[in-house]
Amino acid sequence: MKTSAIILAGGFSKRFGHDKGLVDLAGKPLVLHVLDRIAKVANETLIVVSSAGQKDVFMSFIKAPIKVLIDQHSQRSPIVGALTGFKHASGEYSLLLPCDTPFVSKKVASLLLDLCVNKGAVIPRWPNRYIEPLQAAYHTESALNASETAYKGKRLAMRFMVDNLSGVRYVSTLVLQQIDPRLMTFFNVNTTEDLKKAESMLKRLNTYSFSLPR
Repeated sequence: MKTSAIILAGGFSKRFGHDKGLVDLAGKPLVLHVLDRIAKVANETLIVVSSAGQKDVFMSFIKAPIKVLIDQHSQRSPIVGALTGFKHASGEYSLLLPCDTPFVSKKVASLLLDLCVNKGAVIPRWPNRYIEPLQAAYHTESALNASETAYKGKRLAMRFMVDNLSGVRYVSTLVLQQIDPRLMTFFNVNTTEDLKKAESMLKRLNTYSFSLPR
């Protein structure tokens, strides 16, 4: 079974003043932290950006065979990036990830892909029923069709893509906690305060041999 990992990195952060994936965390861009964490979890890795300029910057530090793709539509929306990724992915199943989760768990990612066999998608869900469609596994062809349908209907929220899928399996975060007790896999760097927290965690990792689930 061939699999793909798709990282969405097309977003521009007003808080940081530049592309989200390029935000510096401990001396390297956020997107490289994600790449390091999920190394070899899939047969191929794709990064989706929103412009040729972004692609040039990412290509300056992204090594082959990782592919950098440009959104095929001009609207900036995760569903546009997802659609582009699914269209170019060669894997039967694809892991979809954001570029701002520096502590993403390889074990969680691998589990989602494993559980996705013969399913339309496997999506983490919190006890309050909030779902994590941007850290989930999808049947690639089904997700491509679902995202194209949502886009054509001008329904650009990820939940509309999920609504167009059949055979969706939801995995409770309570189950995932057995792998990642603090659920750091879902920690997003959205603010300067989040960035400080991430830096503090990495310092603890280096100083006190604090380990994160992989």
